[in-house]
Amino acid sequence: MIHTLFVCKSCSAVIDHEEADERAEGNQLLLQLLEAQKNSACNLNIEAVGCLWTCNRPCCVTFTCPGKYTYHFVDLPVQNIVSDLFKFRELYQQSEDGYVLPAKMPEQLKSNLLVRIPPVPEAKKSI
Repeated sequence: MIHTLFVCKSCSAVIDHEEADERAEGNQLLLQLLEAQKNSACNLNIEAVGCLWTCNRPCCVTFTCPGKYTYHFVDLPVQNIVSDLFKFRELYQQSEDGYVLPAKMPEQLKSNLLVRIPPVPEAKKSI
């Protein structure tokens, strides 16, 4: 299964969305994640997206995988969050349906979870 982490590269508490550039906190988080991924055995597709539409709650990321719950985290600090995101990734990938028990979730991420979306039901075949 392909697990993907979408990172909003335009997220910023100080730069307007229209003016977001490499200085945006979301972009800084993206760069840190990509660098950390190089130095680990992390099997995760990290994708930059222009906007995840939670602009009033920057920085934000979304974990998703077909057939699994989707998790959207907001208000992430740019510093000292990468290891917690990688810990969550490990729990998420190990879970058959993507459900991560709140008690097992890294402490810093618990208060930053905006929404957990159930897996999309598989289409039923017509006879």
